[in-house]
Amino acid sequence: MARPPSLEEVPRCCRTPPVRSVAPQILAGSLKAPLWLRAYFQGLLFSLGCRIQRHCGKVLFLGLLAFGALALGLRVAVIETDLEELWVEVGSRVSQELHYTKEKLGEEAAYTSQMLIQTARQEGENILTPEALGLHLQAALTASKVQVSLYGKSWDLNKICYKSGVPLIENGMIERMIEKLFPCVILTPLDCFWEGAKLQGGSAYLPGRPDIQWTNLDPEQLLEELGPFASLEGFRELLDKAQVGQAYVGRPCLDPTDAHCPPSAPNHLSRQAPDVAQELSGGCHGFSHKFMHWQEELLLGGMARDLQGRLLRAEALQSTFLLMSPRQLYEHFRGDYQTHDIGWSEEQASTVLQAWQRRFVQLAQEALPENASQQIHAFSSTTLDDILHTFSEVSAARVAGGYLLMLAYACVTMLRWDCAQSQGAVGLAGVLVVALAVASGLGLCALLGITFNAATTQVLPFLALGIGVDDVFLLAHAFTEAPPGTPLQERLGECLQRTGTSVTLTSINNMVAFFMAALVPIPALRAFSLQAAIVVGCSFVAVMLVFPAVLSLDLRRRHCQRLDVLCCFSSPCSARMIQILPQELGERTVSVGITHLTTTVQAFTHCEASSQHVVTILPPQAHLVPAPSDPLSSELFSPGGSTRDLLGQEERTRPRAACKSLPCARWNLAHFARYQFAPLLLQSQAKAMVLVFFGALLGLSLYGATLVQDGLSLTDVVPRGTKEHAFLSAQLRYFSLYEVALVTQGGFDYAHSQRALFDLHQRFSSLKAVLPPPATQAPRTWLHYYRDWLQGIQAAFDQDWASGRITHHSYRNGSEDGALAYKLLIQTGNAQEPLDFSQLTTRKLVDEEGLIPPEFFYVGLTVWVSSDPLGLAASQANFYPPPPEWLHDKYDTTGENLRIPAAQPLEFAQFPFLLHGLQKTADFVEAIEGARAACAEAGRAGVHAYPSGSPFLFWEQYLGLRRCFLLAICILLVCTFLVCALLLLNPWMAGLIVLVLAMMTVELFGIMGFLGIKLSAIPVVILVASVGIGVEFTVHVALGFLTMQGSRNLRATRALEHTFAPVTDGAVSTLLGLLMLAGSNFDFIVRYFFLVLTALTLLGLLHGLMLLPVLLSILGPPPEVVQIYKESPRVLGPATPRGGRLGWGASPTLRQNFARVTTSMTVALHPPPLPGAYIHPASDEPTWSPAASGSSNSSSRGS
Repeated sequence: MARPPSLEEVPRCCRTPPVRSVAPQILAGSLKAPLWLRAYFQGLLFSLGCRIQRHCGKVLFLGLLAFGALALGLRVAVIETDLEELWVEVGSRVSQELHYTKEKLGEEAAYTSQMLIQTARQEGENILTPEALGLHLQAALTASKVQVSLYGKSWDLNKICYKSGVPLIENGMIERMIEKLFPCVILTPLDCFWEGAKLQGGSAYLPGRPDIQWTNLDPEQLLEELGPFASLEGFRELLDKAQVGQAYVGRPCLDPTDAHCPPSAPNHLSRQAPDVAQELSGGCHGFSHKFMHWQEELLLGGMARDLQGRLLRAEALQSTFLLMSPRQLYEHFRGDYQTHDIGWSEEQASTVLQAWQRRFVQLAQEALPENASQQIHAFSSTTLDDILHTFSEVSAARVAGGYLLMLAYACVTMLRWDCAQSQGAVGLAGVLVVALAVASGLGLCALLGITFNAATTQVLPFLALGIGVDDVFLLAHAFTEAPPGTPLQERLGECLQRTGTSVTLTSINNMVAFFMAALVPIPALRAFSLQAAIVVGCSFVAVMLVFPAVLSLDLRRRHCQRLDVLCCFSSPCSARMIQILPQELGERTVSVGITHLTTTVQAFTHCEASSQHVVTILPPQAHLVPAPSDPLSSELFSPGGSTRDLLGQEERTRPRAACKSLPCARWNLAHFARYQFAPLLLQSQAKAMVLVFFGALLGLSLYGATLVQDGLSLTDVVPRGTKEHAFLSAQLRYFSLYEVALVTQGGFDYAHSQRALFDLHQRFSSLKAVLPPPATQAPRTWLHYYRDWLQGIQAAFDQDWASGRITHHSYRNGSEDGALAYKLLIQTGNAQEPLDFSQLTTRKLVDEEGLIPPEFFYVGLTVWVSSDPLGLAASQANFYPPPPEWLHDKYDTTGENLRIPAAQPLEFAQFPFLLHGLQKTADFVEAIEGARAACAEAGRAGVHAYPSGSPFLFWEQYLGLRRCFLLAICILLVCTFLVCALLLLNPWMAGLIVLVLAMMTVELFGIMGFLGIKLSAIPVVILVASVGIGVEFTVHVALGFLTMQGSRNLRATRALEHTFAPVTDGAVSTLLGLLMLAGSNFDFIVRYFFLVLTALTLLGLLHGLMLLPVLLSILGPPPEVVQIYKESPRVLGPATPRGGRLGWGASPTLRQNFARVTTSMTVALHPPPLPGAYIHPASDEPTWSPAASGSSNSSSRGS
């Protein structure tokens, strides 16, 4: 039956204005403003698309140029690996305390630690045997003999080790000998035996004696031999106070049969092996029994005792070698003859230490044979730095693999049998554009000074690519489903008009999510969040500007009928043409019997101005396709419409190539969603099952949330199966010890606050986690050492005074300590009258309450620091400002030596402690809370103090992490609601979206609990970002539902039909991007990023394509408009021709009165355009309304 040409069949040169009146009816309760605002925004997007299409080459060139220039910023990228810079909360009290410490003491610690841990290969075996100690000696000795050659010099342990409290001696010969012999600080169980001396590499030479080494040095005997040649009384007293005694030669030999075992060893004559457990009970000592006591917990792990508390067995041994810091090493050798010719610098010092540490670890691990019964685990501070550097490096292979997978998927999923509809090249170009956008975003971050870290380099390239490619699929799907009859020059504008709102909404939500995640005050995660937000912004710009230019170029390729990807070759489907006469299209009406039969083919339409004939030239084998059987056909084929047509007309009106293809080639995700998935999902029973399933999943996740523990240890970060992981596991199991300090600040008078300082130390010492000192040892703090030293010299003065060796006018006959006490007792602290000799017998250096008189405090501090270097070093006081140097000269006759400069008021001092038994995060939190409470109590007494150490740097974040997490999630959900409500202009829909996102977050948190993933700053960022990422799976469906017309079921079905394919493709692309994370060497990356982000993607897919459509079909908001069409009696008349080019590729051989346009012809019934959309002039068609669909069908069939 003939009828006049429809709107889609008439080229624009032959169209007349519409003759049908369109009467929109707004739903009751709806607002005109939301529709107007969205129409206005879509109009802007339409204009943008048309401009990009007109200038696609320029836009593509300038876009690639700009993004390429930004990507060059990666050259200045800085990768941060400093743990303090990465994990200490910004602006927190820990950050302020750390800044205060660095301000007073500098950037570096006093020393760095190198550790050896020995365990039996057979778990649980006792290691307290001479044989096991002998193997430990072998490994430690191998490590201590390490030498590295750098800058033309040889560097061994004795040159770079940390030496505690080297005394200043006026005798030059003794001073040089002490400098060569003074031992390194090595905490080892071997110090309980003579063999501990073998680890000390110093030696000295005296005429007539063999080389002096610690293996043969008896300090008491040496002083007796040197006594006739030098005055060594002060040095002798120093050794006596330090309780050096015979040093190592007085200790038992592990192997009494050793030829070098000294005769003074207790078991030298008996030749019996010592009882190792008995010797190690109570710990060991360095060369000084008073100041170098190594407690059992520092040396032995897995200890077992009998009922009386005697040590029976242990499962691990530990030795710790202390090295100087780079600054200390630089200062030590600055100006020395050994380094004057190499331009010695702090960087060179750091290089020397790192090279020595790496060699130390290597040789220690190789020290024992493979078949030995024991195994050695070695670790150094440089090993940790190397792990973090490796952790932060970009894996080129994984990045390339992930991007190649994405390229392959994008190309394959967008290829079609129909050459004109295939978009494989578009998929390839889209992935490359997004990849360039990711690189440019990271380059911009580098230019802005945002440092990179492991999260940036290991995760962000894959995550950002997956998010960006989602929008590429959405645009590509929309572009292929443009409404029939859309002019070529408006195709891109129509595409952006349909999808730009969705892309904008998801991108803004992603950026808001990552910016909100930056509220987590951890520098590493804040940098990651800011970088992710910037990268998402760059991807948004690339997808909205550069990728549309690619689509425009592909449209030219399709217009020219060239092959996809191989665009230099013509398509085989463009060889033959047929002609349809105008009278075949002349009848006005179309039988309803064929309203479901469509043929959509590429056509070249010519309009001859003189005759006003319409000539449509079609490719061969055009055919009509009958409408498939559809359970929802009564609704799907009713004249429902869309206020925005999210992705164009339904599948039946998609342009089809004339070339026949296999039936399987016509199957796609949209076909599946329409004919299989949606009808099944929207059945009542299926809805109930979906709601029950997600309710159960939510309940199970709430239980899983209770299983989530706080924490993140190094064993979680270091790759499993490595030697480093074995060491950290052994250390965590056997030696969970942490050195901490109680720092006292300035702002109060130390001299008048001694009682409060002692009380603070007592409260801190009583904490459960603090390792108590042995009962026989005094507290190891500067205030106790200082007071004990004053009491010692006071006792010497009292003896000298009682014996008459010291009088009011002379102290020269007294002892060294008595003379020191004399000089202190006459100090008044008054600058005008500094000395008062009458105080010699009326004052004491320490009063009856155990307090130092305030007038003596700072003067005595100067004397103690200068006269007791071993005690000062053992106290680890780190005074700032440091007291002035002052040398005591007992025989000074000028009296100048009586004037002692007072130390300046202290602004920094510290008490050292050891924390033990800290295995779980709850243990750390308990210790931190107790330490903070002790400091707060001291603050009320006027003492300003704070705890310092790695537990407070890295674990204090857990005190408020969950609160911070909940705050960020709540703020983000509110922001998401506001953004969605603003852009969707529908609070009802925004509330449903936020509900689904909140469920996703709770379920992801519960899955973390079942996977055994601990809550730390990294999972918090992923959980916060999950809200933004979840928007990718929900907004497209929600917006499609909101803008459709019809019943809730119909709108949900249509929304699924148009969004199922791009949402699924986006999810698969994200999973492909994440897939390469599964191959990471770091188990941490696999568990904390790959598994969590994969779970997030799958949850988003389930919630976006199952739960949300079901909720919308039950609780969804009403449609925005109801359309009523009124038929005009007027008939389309002849049109006045218009000249000019209306499409690309107009043949220059055509006459000027011909125009050529590439369009689509659809023999089908389409509802008229809706208000606010771009309206093409149209011919009259039969009147349709949802209420009259049944009668219309009957009448049509009857005709």
